Amino acid sequence: MEEEKKLSSNKEDYLEVIFILEKKNGVARVKDISRLMKVKTSSVTSALNMLSKEGLVIHERYGYVKLTPEGERLALKVRKRHNILFRFLSEILNIDPEVAEKDACGMEHSVSPQTLEKITKFIEFVETCPEHTRPDWLRSFDYFFKTGRRPRCKIRKLKKDVLGGK
Repeated sequence: MEEEKKLSSNKEDYLEVIFILEKKNGVARVKDISRLMKVKTSSVTSALNMLSKEGLVIHERYGYVKLTPEGERLALKVRKRHNILFRFLSEILNIDPEVAEKDACGMEHSVSPQTLEKITKFIEFVETCPEHTRPDWLRSFDYFFKTGRRPRCKIRKLKKDVLGGK
């Protein structure tokens, strides 16, 4: 089995941005990559040359940038990690979407496959809640986060009512 190519977070960011631009506009251009990444066009050109040598992009001077099949595969992996982390932060932890986006961007490069799998399963677990709403225990956490106080536990109260104070 071929060993997975390990890319720097910078290279992963370029692949992800190219992927996003290709999906959104049909093409990726140096100036668009530069704008989205907030870097100089010369930095983009330099990065594209490296990615091209690694067989991850096709880029001709002053032309469009296109991901190779391998580049697209790696970009999809980065995008998937990003989306899972974003959903966990914004939907589960209720973090402001702008903050969650920025944090997911930083975390996507260093999260282990084991952690990502566990987060993915946790999201699935919450989403399959029978009530189809935010589960009580997660709403209790929201309350605790806002107030610093633990809400009254319904099960303890129920036991107390049923068992007569025990």
